[in-house]
Amino acid sequence: MQLRRKQSGFTLTELAVVFTIIVLLVGGAMMTITAQIEQRNSDETLRRLNAAAEAVLAFAIVNRRLPCPARFTGPASHSQGLESFCPAAAGTCAGTETTVVQPHGNCSNFYSGFVPAVSIGTAPVDGAGFAVDPWNNRLRYAVSGAVTGCTTPPGPPPAGTRVFTSQANLKTYGLSCRPNDLDVCTSSACTARVVSTQTAVFVVYSTGKNGAGAPAYGADETENTDGDAVFVSRTPSGPDAALGNYDDHIVVIPAGVAYSRLISAGVLP
Repeated sequence: MQLRRKQSGFTLTELAVVFTIIVLLVGGAMMTITAQIEQRNSDETLRRLNAAAEAVLAFAIVNRRLPCPARFTGPASHSQGLESFCPAAAGTCAGTETTVVQPHGNCSNFYSGFVPAVSIGTAPVDGAGFAVDPWNNRLRYAVSGAVTGCTTPPGPPPAGTRVFTSQANLKTYGLSCRPNDLDVCTSSACTARVVSTQTAVFVVYSTGKNGAGAPAYGADETENTDGDAVFVSRTPSGPDAALGNYDDHIVVIPAGVAYSRLISAGVLP
């Protein structure tokens, strides 16, 4: 009598186990790759911010003043990556901004502007001339527009005088003047600070992967895009964290660093 040969193979249960293992391995690999990409983008963002900060300082050495921020009101109204000024030496100028350099140094937007990539010569930029981070969000830039403690003759400047963004005023009043507006805190409540007050002369920052902050992103991110002189720099946190989502990157430049560069280059005193 001929015996029937037993066929070998995998059962459905065994196949299911194999497929589950494969899915877990692929999922784990994808998570690792995603984490590596995000870390690489974060590192590249900091590199671009530091490069932008260096470009701002190089501009200051050549032009003997800090640049004004670039302006973006909307697709039909922006400064194309150039500095944006008010025509008048005092006050605001919504609707009358100009990219023509103004000796008085009154920027059209001291705290809500962008890195003036075309003016300072930094890259990469988008089609409108604005510097961008790896997520293609525009790099932002805020510069001090108020000073205090000026003691160098001829004495304190008149109220409202723009010192850091004006060549003539920086030469006249510089060195002893301290910035008196930019405040870099560890939270929107500003109960603790990254640097002491009257220290930061400018900041450059990225709004991170999620872009410009909306209320849903948390108060700390929103603080960086609300147009005032207060900024938040802290450890990143996810959307489920108690402090709310935060993935911004900020580089702070103290006035002492800027003055040191200008002195070393023979621009000041």
